[in-house]
Amino acid sequence: MTTFAESQQLQVPAEVQDLLFREARTANSFSAEPVTDEQVRAIYDLVKWAPTSMNTQPLRALVIRSDEAKQRLLPHLAEGNRAKTEAAPLTVILAADVDFHENIPQTFPHNPGVKDNFADEAGRVEFSKLNSLLQVGYFIIGVRAAGLAAGPMTGFDAAGVDKEFFSGNNWRSLVAVNVGKPGDNPWYDRLPRLDFDQVVETL
Repeated sequence: MTTFAESQQLQVPAEVQDLLFREARTANSFSAEPVTDEQVRAIYDLVKWAPTSMNTQPLRALVIRSDEAKQRLLPHLAEGNRAKTEAAPLTVILAADVDFHENIPQTFPHNPGVKDNFADEAGRVEFSKLNSLLQVGYFIIGVRAAGLAAGPMTGFDAAGVDKEFFSGNNWRSLVAVNVGKPGDNPWYDRLPRLDFDQVVETL
């Protein structure tokens, strides 16, 4: 439990700390309340400021909202994740764009020639995955900042999702995130976190 004195060491108010971290939970059920396009845009316009190596920004997002698109997605998910995904107002497939380097003249304009350093596709795959996963973490925080719950899922058939949705580009799916207001009994019991002394060393 974080003490009042500890929370005062941070610059944002304690209620914001709670919203984004302490009281935020991974939802396992969702209400029927819709998530608007305006909310999705606001989330992106906040989390686009996340840091990435050389400002490459390889994360891409596919918003799955329609019933038809949901039915295409569900068979690729673990069986235990299908019902809650079907009930969620929307699901966002977060993916890494292996061809992120094509945007470097826009995102790194003071040195656009850096694009030439990414000629090797195998190297781009690992680079895009690492930096996209960094952005995924920020996306989840952005969902919470919108007053919504995020239900991130891995363990799905990524190759199947890529074939189903990304055959026309070079995106590689990483995480699927259900987004919405929590539904009935949305939370499992809160699990323990490691203490500071178990995680942090100072030299």
